[in-house]
This record gives sequence, C-alpha cells and structure tokens, in this order.
Amino acid sequence: MVNINFVPDDYVQNNESRRMNLIYIVLLLAVLVALGGSFVTIKIRQRACMVKEELVNQRMAQTQETMKQLDKLQDKRREMMKTALTTAELLEPVPRSILLAALTNNLPSGVSLMDLDLMQKEPKHTNQTLVSKFQASQTDMKQVQERVSMEQLLETHINIEGIAKSDLQVADYIKKLTVSNLLDNVELVESKEYKVEESTFRRFKLTAMLKKDVHLSKDDVEGIRGKAEGTVWNF
Repeated sequence: MVNINFVPDDYVQNNESRRMNLIYIVLLLAVLVALGGSFVTIKIRQRACMVKEELVNQRMAQTQETMKQLDKLQDKRREMMKTALTTAELLEPVPRSILLAALTNNLPSGVSLMDLDLMQKEPKHTNQTLVSKFQASQTDMKQVQERVSMEQLLETHINIEGIAKSDLQVADYIKKLTVSNLLDNVELVESKEYKVEESTFRRFKLTAMLKKDVHLSKDDVEGIRGKAEGTVWNF
C-alpha cells in the first residue's frame, strides 16, 4: 500500500526551521544567563576585596599612628633622661647622674623606664631624731641644728614608673634595687595591664628612698658610669 503524504514540504521545512530557531534562542539565553551570573559574581568578589583592602588600610594607618606615638614617647623619655642627667650634680654625696645610672643598670632584659621623679623632703620629727642621735637636751637643740646642715637632713624620695613583659620581671627589678647599696624602702605601688596593639605589658610604679650616709669610692662611680654608657643614653 502506498503512503501518500498530504503535508506540503514547505510546511515541514518551516516547522523544522522554527524548532531550530527556538533551540538556538534557548541556548543563547542560557549563555547570557551564565555570563550575567559570572559578571555578578565577579563584581561581588571585587567589592569584598575592596572592603578588605579598606580594612587593611585602616589598620595600617592605626599602626602607623601608634608607632608615631611610641616614637614621641621614646623621644620624650630620652629628653627627660638627658635633661635629668645634665642637671644631676646637685645631690651629694651621690650625684643624681650616678643614681639614675644605677637605676638603669639594674633593669632586667625587657624592662624599660617610662618616668622617674626625684624629690627631696624634710623628714618627719627631725628635731626629735637629732636629739636622740646626739643625746642632746632641748636646751642644746640650737647647737645641734647648727652642727647638722639642712642638706644632710633632707630625704631623697624616688618615684619610678616603667613597663615590663611580666610581673616576674618587675619582681626581679625590685629585688635588684632592694640589694642595691644606694636604695632603701623599695616598694611596689602599682602593677597593671598595659596594651600596645596586640601586645600586653605590665605598667608598674615603684617608690624608694636614697640611703643615708652613702659614700661611693671613685672606682664605684667610674664603674657605674662605664656600665651606663651603653644603657642610659640608648633607650
């Protein structure tokens, strides 16, 4: 039996052409969607990178500002120490330059001085101490005061402030100052946490007094000064 196709060939070709065109359009849309998704992904990643870059720049700026503040602090400390040492020859028999050098020489590794204050005060109950020392009566008080100069009566109080990596280093510094032949009554006033960026230190405050009747030989003075040449002036 012979099959007779009544559909015109032009109609069949048009249908196939429309089908192929539809497939091409779908493929084109798929490619465009993929390109659009890639473009959006790239833009999102670029924005995220820009945000990270801004954060890094802000941290770098903060770090630079902190470094500038530390440099200013170091300059201020150098100026303070040099000024103190320049005007230090007022205290006898131990010059202040020798006292400052001794404080610096006893610094453990990792400990730095931040501030130093020396004050001379008249001791309490001076008159009673003098009477007891010289075994004088109240009628001899005037004579006793004439024999002992006011400079000998003054007490030198020392306030020390610095930073250390740990309380163990602070305790080591206190121990070294306690056994020093220059200082007496070394006491810890305060030790608290001090942060610089991500590093943690201990900021401490000490008080001490210069011993009475301290006498250093020439060799002792030269030894302290020689050791201080590599420390006092190179903070």
